[in-house]
Amino acid sequence: MTAPAMTSAPARPSSPPSVRIRPDAGLLQFDLPELWRHRELLYFLVIRELKIRYKQAAIGVAWALLQPIVAVAIFAVIFGHFAKMPSGRFPYVVFAFCAVLPWTYFAEAVRRSSSGLITDAELIRKVYFPRLILPLAMVAAPLVDFLAGLLVLFVLLAVYHITPGPEILLLPVFLLVAAALALSIGLWLGPLSVRYRDVVHALPFLIQVWLYASPVAYPLSIVPERWRLLYSLNPMVGVIEGFRWALLGDTRPDLTAMAISGAFIVAALAGGLIYFRKMERYFADVI
Repeated sequence: MTAPAMTSAPARPSSPPSVRIRPDAGLLQFDLPELWRHRELLYFLVIRELKIRYKQAAIGVAWALLQPIVAVAIFAVIFGHFAKMPSGRFPYVVFAFCAVLPWTYFAEAVRRSSSGLITDAELIRKVYFPRLILPLAMVAAPLVDFLAGLLVLFVLLAVYHITPGPEILLLPVFLLVAAALALSIGLWLGPLSVRYRDVVHALPFLIQVWLYASPVAYPLSIVPERWRLLYSLNPMVGVIEGFRWALLGDTRPDLTAMAISGAFIVAALAGGLIYFRKMERYFADVI
């Protein structure tokens, strides 16, 4: 009698490896190397924003120029011609354009970064990536429009025979400050808009009010001295004053206003990063 042959049991297929993704516990832990690894995603999100904005547009990139030009034309008629707003030794058109240009960039960057999480809701639900990429892309995309408007401003300066001084080398610094301010606001309003959609509806009105509370159509000098410190709590005051000084070099900017703006932006950006970090773990569930 022969012993029965030993048959080996078929090997059980090993289960596929699983990766569990969860946010870190610390609110102050920012994985900067991970952001760098996703830099291509940042690039493609910016390109996507530009394509969405200009796809099938009859006049294409000219839309980037139309908004500041129309705004300056309206300000020139109402504030420059009828209200006789002072503009120093420069034509009012140049004076206004130097402020409308950074304001247009700032307003567009705030609008996009505050609503970007809602716009990309499906992407957030289905794909993992550092959520901070979204507000960064929304703040970076309007820079293309800003550069197009800057070329128009240089043409305008040439028409009026105005040559910027060495202060123009600081223009990228003031642009970076405006971008940091827009990003800080987007880091606060973006998570809020995920939970409360009223933020998206109220934002255009708030930006419009902020425009007239900033020295875009008028100089800072018309604000009474006793109210100057309170008025300078508006962080865009220092940004706009810095742009005018860098491009025109007429008078030195109000250093107090710029210092207050800088301190506010640093505090708002730090707080916004912490708040965004705290809320991002709930985006996919709430959005």
